[in-house]
Amino acid sequence: MNQGTVCLTFDFDAISIWLSRNLTSPTPVSRGEFGVVAVPRILHLLEKKGIKTTWFIPGHTIDTYPDVCKEIARAGHEVALHGYAHENNTKLDAKTEEEILIKSLDSFRNILNVEPKGYRAPAWDFSPHTVGILQKYQISYDSSLMGHDYQPFYCRTGDNITWDKGVEFGEETDIVELPVSWSLDDYPQFEYVRMENLLMPGLRSADSVFENWTDDVRYMLRDFENGVLVATFHPQVIGRGHRMLGLEKWLDELQTLPVRFERMDTICEKVKSGDIFGKYNPI
Repeated sequence: MNQGTVCLTFDFDAISIWLSRNLTSPTPVSRGEFGVVAVPRILHLLEKKGIKTTWFIPGHTIDTYPDVCKEIARAGHEVALHGYAHENNTKLDAKTEEEILIKSLDSFRNILNVEPKGYRAPAWDFSPHTVGILQKYQISYDSSLMGHDYQPFYCRTGDNITWDKGVEFGEETDIVELPVSWSLDDYPQFEYVRMENLLMPGLRSADSVFENWTDDVRYMLRDFENGVLVATFHPQVIGRGHRMLGLEKWLDELQTLPVRFERMDTICEKVKSGDIFGKYNPI
């Protein structure tokens, strides 16, 4: 069995995700507030297991809950960019998108005294301008794309995709991509969301979800050399009791396997140093 890496990541959206959907009445806001309740539970579990992780935090969350965000950083976890108020990049012009990144950076610098290295796009999507803006502000890595499951790669810019001919792929950049998947995200698995034109049923069994995730890890360890798996959590989702117990059991199981837990900035540095991750070598 090969060795592999699991990156646990937490999107601490708090109220911003509901704000981005224009859901600012008391109940949606309170769902975001529950994320703050859940953070100490998560930090305690991670400390108990000796695991360091990466937290993607909107600037709005930092400005609203500065002490909670400081505690995350003090606990040795990486903190990284995630928009200001969970904006969807595909709906922004270049000027607005850049202004939002600057505003988010100000929250990290002024409140957390951190220069973030990483970025995760809210809604996991780029505009045509996103990569160029990240390059301009010297962001080292992104974690929003889905072009692999166990292998980091480099973001491209300048793809030309039209209906009348094959895709013309753009140029690779120096921004490392640590890919994600909706199937490894707690939000669609667990969270019930009802909007005018959307119903996310969620509410799946924690045991069922984590069984799938364990199989993803086992497949990686069997068929990939030095693979990297990224799991995405949201405090307001995973922080419920039965899900916390499910998460704890999952971590216990992973710690019996040849798996390392790493912060994303660590993996990014290794990629840029020439380490090879996720080579497909099936048995």
